[in-house]
Amino acid sequence: MAFITLVSKSSWVERICPRRWLQLLAAALLCASPTHASDFFITGVHTEVRGGVYLLNADIDYRFSDEALRALSNGVPLTVQLTIEIERHRKWWLNDEVATLEQRYSLEYHALSHQYLLRNLNSGAFYSYPHYASAVEALGRLRDFPLLDSKLIHSDEDYRVALKVALDIESLP
Repeated sequence: MAFITLVSKSSWVERICPRRWLQLLAAALLCASPTHASDFFITGVHTEVRGGVYLLNADIDYRFSDEALRALSNGVPLTVQLTIEIERHRKWWLNDEVATLEQRYSLEYHALSHQYLLRNLNSGAFYSYPHYASAVEALGRLRDFPLLDSKLIHSDEDYRVALKVALDIESLP
């Protein structure tokens, strides 16, 4: 039976198995106590296998600092970076890195139209929102994010997935 454990240096932990009841138990335990990730909170995590692919769903509560919000209101785009590392866990040796994924988003306020613009910098998808709260809510809803093909998971081994969510301050002017 293969297990996937979602861990993070700074955000959340969940244990996932191909058996559905273990997935639901782990998600319930995780959601009962949200963990702190810098200025961001991971409040819900769920994975599932659909069409032979592990998919990640997560809810992230973004709480930008006052300085970041001031920069945003002055037209400076904020770039958020999600880094996902998948490793095969070994008891007696170093973990084996299976994959590393990066997802980047840009949040910007357009003063002329009074709209908040959200861009997925990986895919180029673009959305506009009339209010800050709705833009941040959309940014925090990660749905059906493809993690890994299920054929790459061996049924007799454990896997760990680490998620790091951070504001990319190096992209600021």
